[in-house]
Amino acid sequence: MDMPNRSAQEEYPTWIGFVFIFNLIVGTGALTLPSAFSHAGWVLGSGLIVVLAFVSYITVTFVIETMACANAIQNWKRLQFIKRDRVIEYDEDSNVETVTQPLIASGVDGGDVTDASIEQTPLNIMYCRNQYYSLSNKIELGEMANLFFGRVGRFLFYFCLAVYLYGDLSIYSAAVAKSLRDVLCAHNHSANATDNDDITLRCWEDSALSRFDIYRLCLVVFISILGPFTFFNVQKTKYLQLITVMFRWLAFSVMISIAIHRLLAEQNNPPIVPKRADVNGIPYLIGTCIYSFMCHHSLPSLLTPISNKRRIKSLISMDYLLICGFYLSLALTGIFAFSDIKDLYTLNFVPNSDQDSLFLKGIEYFLALFPVFTLSTSFPIIAITLRSNLQTLFLDTTQLESYNFFLRRVFFPLLAILPPIVVCFFTESVISLVGFTGCYAGTGIQYLIPIFLVFAARRVCENMIGRGIVNDFRSPFKGNFWLLVIFSWTLGCLVLVTIDLMK
Repeated sequence: MDMPNRSAQEEYPTWIGFVFIFNLIVGTGALTLPSAFSHAGWVLGSGLIVVLAFVSYITVTFVIETMACANAIQNWKRLQFIKRDRVIEYDEDSNVETVTQPLIASGVDGGDVTDASIEQTPLNIMYCRNQYYSLSNKIELGEMANLFFGRVGRFLFYFCLAVYLYGDLSIYSAAVAKSLRDVLCAHNHSANATDNDDITLRCWEDSALSRFDIYRLCLVVFISILGPFTFFNVQKTKYLQLITVMFRWLAFSVMISIAIHRLLAEQNNPPIVPKRADVNGIPYLIGTCIYSFMCHHSLPSLLTPISNKRRIKSLISMDYLLICGFYLSLALTGIFAFSDIKDLYTLNFVPNSDQDSLFLKGIEYFLALFPVFTLSTSFPIIAITLRSNLQTLFLDTTQLESYNFFLRRVFFPLLAILPPIVVCFFTESVISLVGFTGCYAGTGIQYLIPIFLVFAARRVCENMIGRGIVNDFRSPFKGNFWLLVIFSWTLGCLVLVTIDLMK
């Protein structure tokens, strides 16, 4: 049944949801994918990308099923409250319950399930038991954790989410600072330079400042401009999101086109022959791919407004097929077109001082500054989200105003932005940050949390609602077998990455 608080104006067509999900998944992780791909080899890398995309798709279906279960519990509680006020007639043939007559006056104490929308429910409304399971109400991942997890589970959920958001902020900060640094130091840029070389290489010939010094200055400027937003409440606007979408699609399309052009232009020269497989590169690629396929924490906000929710399963399937093909195109064209791929792929397109064409020089500057454009719009949102989750983790949010001003408005914003600054001040390796964030915090958000959420949700709904009512949004990967498969896969990924870090 549709909730009274849903509005038709809040909904958007299925194709808009398709675009939003694509845009959410294809983000910073895609820029580090070609480098990780080159470490693992193009044959092994291609296979791993397909497998990791499939595993991520499975856990997305787990999240969707859990969303429907959470809605079913709310709907069931709402109906139980109405039953206390009104006579409910149940027709076994049509499987419909009809409200026929009020029993008592309004104002009955409904306990924890009382809701303003319940009191305004019309007497002639029809409640179909088959519609318990829906996606009508937006229930965020944290709310689902509060609903299905115990105290320890809720703490681990918010802790894992906080670590992931810390990693996000670190990646964004390093990526923006490196991009700005490479544009400023473009005239003294070496294609074969490594991060270690940046400590000694000068940014300008007549300057005492190294490239790493300029990186740190760019980091400080970036944090100084966007960091203060963490102390306030900022929301992304629809138009800002649409602009970001256009920038992102344009940049990736141009990068793929340039790589293809290099392949065609150099067909008479000795071709670049990347390695086929290297098991030592598997941990890098695992962490990068997990981060690159991440969308689970934002699914409730993206899927709930879709008008035709019956097509959500096919929508998600098409998105993942398209994204997997897109990633393979980006990575394969990159490793065959460039002999050395930077950890941030856009750094392979640093402006060339020998470029005479004004148009091509403009494209190079656009690609080099692409992370600055897109990541700067998301940084304040991620920082505010992290601040809110830290407050939820350590404070009683129902009595937030009872805490002193410094703790509420100063301490937690600083706690959100200072650790990423410290991390990025000593390292500029974006791929290492992506790998760590993806493999540890990413496996928690993308694998472990969906597994435990859907397992707990199935048990709660079975006990509360019963087995007779079918969940139309149930994952096609039913049974505990798939839960064990994903859990085993997660352990394997964590073991591989941990062993690699200990070398």
